[in-house]
Amino acid sequence: MPEPLHALALKHRELLKFAVVGGTAFLVDNTVFYGLKLTILEPKPVTAKIIAVLVATIVSYVLNREWSFRTRGGRERRHEAALFFLVSGVGLVLSSAPLWISRYVFRLDTPDVSLVTQEIADFMSAQIIGTLIAMVFRFWALRKWVFPDEKAHSGITERYQSS
Repeated sequence: MPEPLHALALKHRELLKFAVVGGTAFLVDNTVFYGLKLTILEPKPVTAKIIAVLVATIVSYVLNREWSFRTRGGRERRHEAALFFLVSGVGLVLSSAPLWISRYVFRLDTPDVSLVTQEIADFMSAQIIGTLIAMVFRFWALRKWVFPDEKAHSGITERYQSS
């Protein structure tokens, strides 16, 4: 890799790792979402989306904890996991909201629109718009609350202990 790109990749390695984990979770999300939506949960796409996000969230926690943010943290594992799933719960609402709006506010479902239009609207709202909104929120929230920089955390603690 050329030096300027290598330096940029090193500088933003957490973001790149987070993106790889996100891509993996996106594939899990799509597989579960469409597997459910096209079979047993065909009449309930929002339920299918919620289940898919929950499965992808579990995968995401393990990969982020063990790879993306493994040099951060310092919290007790249960506390960290609880915060992760709380942040992910907000992400679940953010990722499901565009699909809910598409289906129940804009009425982009059959018989009001064609099946092709419905499927394109579902994909764009749930898998693109919802995922992007939730991804930005999660990256910010995970770095800030779930896997904070230990140096920043210990610096604050030291400041209060010396006061």
